[in-house]
Amino acid sequence: MRRLRVNKLLVLYTLLVFLGGMFSAAFYLTIKGYNVPWNPAPAQEQTDANGQVVPASMNTFIESGAIDQIVEKCGPAVVMIETVTKEPRSSRYFRTPFDDPFFRDFFDGFRFEPELRERQGMGSGFIISKDGYILTNNHVIEGASEINVTLTTRKEAYKAKVIGTDEELDLAVIKIDAGNNLPLLKLGDSNKVKVGNWVIAIGNPFGLDHTVTVGVISAKGRPVAIEGKEFKDLLQTDASINPGNSGGPLLNLQGEVIGINTAINAEAQGIGFAISSSSVQQVLEDLMEKGKVVRPWLGVYMQPVTEELADYFGLDKPQGVLISAIQNDSPAEKAGLERGDIILEYNKQPVQEPEELQKLVRESKIGDKAILLIHRQDKTMYVTVTIEEKK
Repeated sequence: MRRLRVNKLLVLYTLLVFLGGMFSAAFYLTIKGYNVPWNPAPAQEQTDANGQVVPASMNTFIESGAIDQIVEKCGPAVVMIETVTKEPRSSRYFRTPFDDPFFRDFFDGFRFEPELRERQGMGSGFIISKDGYILTNNHVIEGASEINVTLTTRKEAYKAKVIGTDEELDLAVIKIDAGNNLPLLKLGDSNKVKVGNWVIAIGNPFGLDHTVTVGVISAKGRPVAIEGKEFKDLLQTDASINPGNSGGPLLNLQGEVIGINTAINAEAQGIGFAISSSSVQQVLEDLMEKGKVVRPWLGVYMQPVTEELADYFGLDKPQGVLISAIQNDSPAEKAGLERGDIILEYNKQPVQEPEELQKLVRESKIGDKAILLIHRQDKTMYVTVTIEEKK
C-alpha cells in the first residue's frame, strides 16, 4: 500500500511538472509575441495610403505569399552582368627599363606596349524594354572591354553593348539582342515611398545569382559620399546588399522598381543604398537617346552666406549664395562673374541656399539667357549668363 501511494504521488508530480512546463512555454511565447492559436484565422491584408500592403507582422507577411509572387513575377527580368576589363600589368616592386624616362628618351620612336592583364567583374541589372535594354550601375560596366549578360531562361550569355552612361548618377544603359519579347520591370515612383515600407532586393551577390533579400526603407534622400562621388538623393535600406548586387532592382510590393542598388557601408550591417527611381526617370531618356545626360551648367562653386560673411561683404542680412570659385572656360567666367560675388536672384527668383540655385540651373535649358542679380563691392548689378552644357 505504501509503494502504491508513492507511485501515485510520482505520477501526479510528473503530470504537474508537464502541465507547468506547457503553461510556462505558452506564457513565454505569448510575451515574446509568438501567439499561435490552435485554429488561426487567415490574416486580413491592410493597405496604406499608397496602396502598399501593410502586414500585421513579419510572419503574416511571409505567410501571405507576397514575396514569392513578386519574385516569381519579377525575377526573370533581373540579369547577371559579367565584365572583362583589360589593364596594364604593373608591379610596385618590379619595373622594366622602359619605365625610366632616360630609356624612353633614348629609344625615341620605339613604342613599348605594356603587357595587359584581364580583370573580371560582376554585377546585376534589370531589363526595362522588351527588345533588350538593360539598366545597371555605371561602375559595373565602366572601362569594360567585354560585357556578358545572362538571363534566367538561357545558360549561354549574350554580348551586350553600351548605349549610354552617366558617371555623376552612376547609371548605365546597355543592350542585348535577344528578341523582342523579353520580361521587363517598370520604374515606380520613389517619391511615394515612405520610411518603413517593405522592399525586396534581387541581385547576384558574390556570384550567387538571383539572391532575394527583404527589408524596409530606412531613410530617404540620404547624402552619401562614395569613392569621392557625392550622391544627394539615395534611399537607405536594411535589405542585405553585397558586392554583386550593384545595378539590381529594389522593388516595392507592387513589383515596381523604386531604387537601383548601388552601395553598401562595409563597416556596418544592414545599411545599403539605392539610387531613387525619381532620379533615374529624370535622365533615362537622355541616356537612351543621346548616350549621355545633358546637364545645364553655370560653372561656380558656392557656399551659404552666414551672418559673419554678410557683415564682411556689407550686406544688411544673410542672403544669397557666395561664389567661392569659378571654373575655367565656364559660362560664369565668360559672363564676367568673379570670386566673392554674391548671387541674390536667378531670373528674379531669390536664392538663399546653394541647392536652390543648383535646382534653378538644372531646370534651365541649354542656351538660355539667365539674368543674375549679384552683390559686388557694396553694389548690386545684373549679369546675364548664357547657360551651357556641362562638359
